[in-house]
Amino acid sequence: MDLLLFSDVHGDRDACRRLVDRSSEVDVVVGAGDFCRMRRNLRAPLDALSAIDTPTVLVPGNAETEDEIAEQLSALDWPEAHVLHGEGVTLGGQPFYGIGGGIPVTPFGPWSYDFSEEEARRLLADCPDGAVLVSHSPPKDAVDRDSKGQSLGSVAVREAVEATAPRLTVCGHIHGSWEETAHVGPTPVHNAGPHGRIWTLSGADEA
Repeated sequence: MDLLLFSDVHGDRDACRRLVDRSSEVDVVVGAGDFCRMRRNLRAPLDALSAIDTPTVLVPGNAETEDEIAEQLSALDWPEAHVLHGEGVTLGGQPFYGIGGGIPVTPFGPWSYDFSEEEARRLLADCPDGAVLVSHSPPKDAVDRDSKGQSLGSVAVREAVEATAPRLTVCGHIHGSWEETAHVGPTPVHNAGPHGRIWTLSGADEA
Protein backbone atom coordinates (compact mmCIF):
# COMPACT_ATOMS: atom_id res chain seq x y z
CA MET A 1 0.00 0.00 0.00
CA ASP A 2 1.38 3.38 -1.07
CA LEU A 3 0.60 6.45 1.04
CA LEU A 4 1.04 10.16 0.31
CA LEU A 5 1.98 11.83 3.61
CA PHE A 6 1.74 15.56 4.34
CA SER A 7 1.17 18.05 7.14
CA ASP A 8 1.22 21.76 7.90
CA VAL A 9 0.16 23.27 4.59
CA HIS A 10 -1.05 26.29 6.58
CA GLY A 11 -3.35 27.60 3.87
CA ASP A 12 -0.90 27.25 0.99
CA ARG A 13 -3.22 26.44 -1.89
CA ASP A 14 -0.34 25.84 -4.30
CA ALA A 15 1.00 23.17 -1.95
CA CYS A 16 -2.49 21.68 -1.79
CA ARG A 17 -2.77 21.57 -5.58
CA ARG A 18 0.58 19.81 -5.84
CA LEU A 19 -0.67 17.20 -3.37
CA VAL A 20 -3.82 16.77 -5.44
CA ASP A 21 -1.66 16.16 -8.52
CA ARG A 22 0.32 13.43 -6.72
CA SER A 23 -2.65 11.78 -5.04
CA SER A 24 -3.48 9.58 -8.04
CA GLU A 25 -0.13 7.80 -7.55
CA VAL A 26 -1.11 6.28 -4.19
CA ASP A 27 -3.72 4.18 -2.42
CA VAL A 28 -4.35 6.49 0.57
CA VAL A 29 -3.55 10.15 1.29
CA VAL A 30 -2.69 11.08 4.90
CA GLY A 31 -2.91 14.69 6.14
CA ALA A 32 -1.52 15.18 9.65
CA GLY A 33 -3.13 18.52 10.47
CA ASP A 34 -2.60 22.29 10.34
CA PHE A 35 -4.46 22.96 7.13
CA CYS A 36 -4.88 26.67 7.97
CA ARG A 37 -3.32 29.26 10.29
CA MET A 38 -4.66 30.17 13.73
CA ARG A 39 -8.22 28.95 13.04
CA ARG A 40 -8.61 31.25 10.03
CA ASN A 41 -9.53 30.61 6.39
CA LEU A 42 -9.84 26.84 6.70
CA ARG A 43 -12.21 26.60 3.75
CA ALA A 44 -9.65 27.52 1.07
CA PRO A 45 -7.11 24.69 1.67
CA LEU A 46 -9.83 22.10 2.22
CA ASP A 47 -11.57 23.23 -0.95
CA ALA A 48 -8.32 22.73 -2.88
CA LEU A 49 -7.64 19.36 -1.28
CA SER A 50 -11.19 18.15 -1.92
CA ALA A 51 -10.20 17.49 -5.54
CA ILE A 52 -8.43 14.37 -4.22
CA ASP A 53 -10.46 11.32 -5.20
CA THR A 54 -8.20 8.83 -3.39
CA PRO A 55 -9.27 7.71 0.11
CA THR A 56 -7.90 10.33 2.51
CA VAL A 57 -7.28 10.37 6.28
CA LEU A 58 -7.18 13.76 8.00
CA VAL A 59 -6.54 14.74 11.60
CA PRO A 60 -6.96 18.26 12.98
CA GLY A 61 -3.84 20.18 13.79
CA ASN A 62 -3.63 22.76 16.53
CA ALA A 63 -4.59 25.41 13.96
CA GLU A 64 -8.11 24.02 13.46
CA THR A 65 -10.54 21.84 15.43
CA GLU A 66 -12.19 18.58 14.53
CA ASP A 67 -15.58 20.31 14.45
CA GLU A 68 -14.30 23.08 12.20
CA ILE A 69 -13.03 20.54 9.67
CA ALA A 70 -16.32 18.64 9.80
CA GLU A 71 -18.28 21.87 9.28
CA GLN A 72 -16.26 22.79 6.21
CA LEU A 73 -16.41 19.28 4.76
CA SER A 74 -20.20 19.26 5.11
CA ALA A 75 -20.27 22.01 2.48
CA LEU A 76 -17.80 20.27 0.18
CA ASP A 77 -18.25 17.21 -2.01
CA TRP A 78 -15.39 15.10 -0.64
CA PRO A 79 -16.74 11.66 0.30
CA GLU A 80 -13.23 10.17 0.30
CA ALA A 81 -12.17 12.21 3.37
CA HIS A 82 -12.16 10.59 6.82
CA VAL A 83 -11.55 12.92 9.78
CA LEU A 84 -10.09 10.99 12.72
CA HIS A 85 -9.63 12.23 16.28
CA GLY A 86 -9.69 9.51 18.90
CA GLU A 87 -11.06 7.02 16.38
CA GLY A 88 -10.06 4.88 13.43
CA VAL A 89 -11.00 3.66 9.98
CA THR A 90 -9.91 0.68 7.89
CA LEU A 91 -8.95 1.34 4.28
CA GLY A 92 -7.84 -1.41 1.92
CA GLY A 93 -7.63 -3.78 4.88
CA GLN A 94 -5.22 -1.50 6.79
CA PRO A 95 -6.39 0.16 10.02
CA PHE A 96 -5.67 3.86 10.47
CA TYR A 97 -6.06 5.68 13.78
CA GLY A 98 -5.91 9.42 14.34
CA ILE A 99 -5.38 12.00 17.05
CA GLY A 100 -5.17 15.72 16.41
CA GLY A 101 -4.24 18.88 18.23
CA GLY A 102 -1.16 20.14 20.00
CA ILE A 103 0.07 17.65 22.62
CA PRO A 104 1.17 18.65 25.20
CA VAL A 105 -0.55 22.04 25.52
CA THR A 106 1.32 24.66 23.49
CA PRO A 107 2.27 28.18 24.61
CA PHE A 108 0.29 29.72 21.75
CA GLY A 109 -2.80 30.67 23.75
CA PRO A 110 -6.55 30.17 23.33
CA TRP A 111 -6.61 29.89 19.54
CA SER A 112 -4.54 26.70 19.63
CA TYR A 113 -6.44 23.38 19.68
CA ASP A 114 -4.47 21.63 22.42
CA PHE A 115 -4.69 18.62 24.71
CA SER A 116 -2.93 17.56 27.87
CA GLU A 117 -1.00 14.31 27.95
CA GLU A 118 -3.77 12.74 30.06
CA GLU A 119 -6.45 13.80 27.57
CA ALA A 120 -4.30 12.35 24.80
CA ARG A 121 -4.00 9.03 26.62
CA ARG A 122 -7.78 8.75 26.68
CA LEU A 123 -8.03 9.62 22.99
CA LEU A 124 -5.39 7.01 22.13
CA ALA A 125 -6.84 4.23 24.28
CA ASP A 126 -8.58 2.47 21.38
CA CYS A 127 -5.65 2.56 18.96
CA PRO A 128 -5.28 -1.00 17.59
CA ASP A 129 -2.03 -2.87 17.18
CA GLY A 130 -0.37 -2.49 13.80
CA ALA A 131 -2.31 0.56 12.64
CA VAL A 132 -1.02 3.55 10.75
CA LEU A 133 -1.10 6.11 13.55
CA VAL A 134 -1.70 9.67 12.35
CA SER A 135 -0.92 12.21 15.07
CA HIS A 136 -0.50 15.92 14.50
CA SER A 137 2.00 15.96 17.37
CA PRO A 138 5.09 13.75 17.20
CA PRO A 139 6.04 11.29 19.90
CA LYS A 140 8.51 12.49 22.49
CA ASP A 141 12.12 12.30 21.32
CA ALA A 142 11.31 11.38 17.72
CA VAL A 143 11.24 14.02 14.93
CA ASP A 144 10.14 16.52 17.58
CA ARG A 145 13.04 19.01 17.69
CA ASP A 146 12.31 22.64 16.95
CA SER A 147 14.79 25.03 15.34
CA LYS A 148 16.46 25.52 18.73
CA GLY A 149 16.88 21.79 19.31
CA GLN A 150 14.18 21.52 21.97
CA SER A 151 12.26 18.23 22.20
CA LEU A 152 8.57 19.17 22.06
CA GLY A 153 6.85 15.85 21.38
CA SER A 154 4.17 14.01 23.31
CA VAL A 155 4.84 11.41 25.98
CA ALA A 156 1.33 9.99 25.49
CA VAL A 157 1.86 9.52 21.75
CA ARG A 158 5.18 7.82 22.39
CA GLU A 159 3.55 5.48 24.92
CA ALA A 160 0.89 4.56 22.35
CA VAL A 161 3.53 3.85 19.71
CA GLU A 162 5.49 1.66 22.14
CA ALA A 163 2.33 -0.21 23.20
CA THR A 164 0.73 -0.82 19.79
CA ALA A 165 3.70 -0.94 17.38
CA PRO A 166 2.08 0.93 14.47
CA ARG A 167 3.31 0.03 11.01
CA LEU A 168 3.95 3.76 10.59
CA THR A 169 3.39 6.91 12.63
CA VAL A 170 2.76 10.08 10.62
CA CYS A 171 2.99 13.47 12.31
CA GLY A 172 3.77 17.15 11.74
CA HIS A 173 3.47 20.17 14.06
CA ILE A 174 7.18 20.70 14.76
CA HIS A 175 8.43 22.55 11.70
CA GLY A 176 12.10 22.15 12.63
CA SER A 177 11.79 18.39 12.04
CA TRP A 178 9.82 18.43 8.78
CA GLU A 179 10.66 15.59 6.38
CA GLU A 180 12.70 13.74 9.02
CA THR A 181 12.22 10.09 9.97
CA ALA A 182 13.08 8.32 13.21
CA HIS A 183 12.13 5.03 14.86
CA VAL A 184 10.41 4.20 18.12
CA GLY A 185 11.16 0.52 18.48
CA PRO A 186 10.28 -1.07 15.14
CA THR A 187 7.93 1.77 14.15
CA PRO A 188 9.09 4.41 11.67
CA VAL A 189 7.93 7.90 12.61
CA HIS A 190 7.79 10.49 9.83
CA ASN A 191 7.26 14.22 10.32
CA ALA A 192 5.70 14.88 6.95
CA GLY A 193 5.72 18.63 6.22
CA PRO A 194 3.82 20.31 3.38
CA HIS A 195 5.64 18.99 0.32
CA GLY A 196 4.36 15.43 0.52
CA ARG A 197 6.17 12.12 0.63
CA ILE A 198 5.18 8.79 -0.87
CA TRP A 199 5.64 5.93 1.58
CA THR A 200 5.23 2.25 0.80
CA LEU A 201 3.91 0.31 3.79
CA SER A 202 5.66 -2.90 2.84
CA GLY A 203 8.65 -1.71 4.83
CA ALA A 204 10.40 0.26 2.10
CA ASP A 205 9.91 4.00 2.26
CA GLU A 206 10.83 6.14 -0.69
CA ALA A 207 10.21 9.36 -2.61
